[in-house]
Amino acid sequence: MADISKIEARRMALHAQGFYDEVPAQADRASLQRVLRRVHLFQMDSVNVLVRSHYLPLFSRGGPYSFPLLQDAAWGPRSKRMLFEYWGHEASLIPLALRPLFGWRMERARRGHGMWGRMTAIRSKRKFVASILRRIELEGPASASSFRQARGSGAWWGWSDVKVVLEYLFWAGYVTASSRTNGFERVYDLPERVFSESVLRSIVPDERASHRQLLTLALRAMGVATESDLRDYFRLDLLDARRGLRDLVEASEVRSVAVEGWKKTAYVLPGARIPRTECRRDALLSPFDSLIWNRERAHRLFDFHYRIEIYTPAHKRIHGYYVLPLLHAGHLIGRVDLKADRGNVRLLVKGKHFEPGVQQREARAAMDGQLDSLARWLALPKVEIAR
Repeated sequence: MADISKIEARRMALHAQGFYDEVPAQADRASLQRVLRRVHLFQMDSVNVLVRSHYLPLFSRGGPYSFPLLQDAAWGPRSKRMLFEYWGHEASLIPLALRPLFGWRMERARRGHGMWGRMTAIRSKRKFVASILRRIELEGPASASSFRQARGSGAWWGWSDVKVVLEYLFWAGYVTASSRTNGFERVYDLPERVFSESVLRSIVPDERASHRQLLTLALRAMGVATESDLRDYFRLDLLDARRGLRDLVEASEVRSVAVEGWKKTAYVLPGARIPRTECRRDALLSPFDSLIWNRERAHRLFDFHYRIEIYTPAHKRIHGYYVLPLLHAGHLIGRVDLKADRGNVRLLVKGKHFEPGVQQREARAAMDGQLDSLARWLALPKVEIAR
């Protein structure tokens, strides 16, 4: 028999991700800190057809909030800055307190390991790399487009050599993101000009200790998880994750369990809470929300098949371009394809779909309530169905 039922696993995941927490009357800095203690990072994405993805997880868990709350936490003055940009789960906004846990990733990048091919290769152009870093040292924050040699070739990923160097320097920790332009272009600067002395002087654990801590944080954020789930949360290498998990199990800091319907061994923290009742929260979720960014895990937990179709040709899409799943009563019961039509000041609903067997009246009421809340937050007074 399984140690944990499928229902319990789903409730544990929702509790760990903060969906059992009380929604504040108005989300504020304390609300942001509470959500970050749950999820540990927000995945970033540049698509802005609705709102950029990293803004949505706080809305989904804490309700409407002022955009400057997150903007100041990520790119504001030192006194307000709580987050930094780095490679966590893809490009992410991560609490500054966790920055030391990524020192190993920066150090590996400096040795040419763990990066994409062009970044590894560009290190051989040492004078060129040094010249880019020197310009930032002397002239201050800079975006890739501010360099004369910035134009790349090709389409989307046609990065110039300048951009590749800047991304190598960013990955290796020589520079960080000080801000973003209106076009969402990353602006690079030296860490010592962006972060406080206390952040810069934080003790950096060794690789093995960092991996153990990241795995523990991942498990805390997921409630119950397989090895591959844990590895995916902060995108750890297989051998690093496997060794770290073995260390945690041997130290009795993590225990293995069997989950009903799961083929692989799962893990929980000692004393992990299993809610006795269903989650009451209604929420629309970003396609890159940490509850569902692992599509295979989302299917295991919710029997919900979800794929983002941004990169799928329009005539082959099933549900739409930018589709947000709907959480209701502890289940994912539907999804909606949305666009912020800012020119006509409206939230455009391009398609709604509900899962088989859901109670239509209840599902539609939950969906409509969330759409109204989302529209008000985005300052779009009308919710209209696309024709």
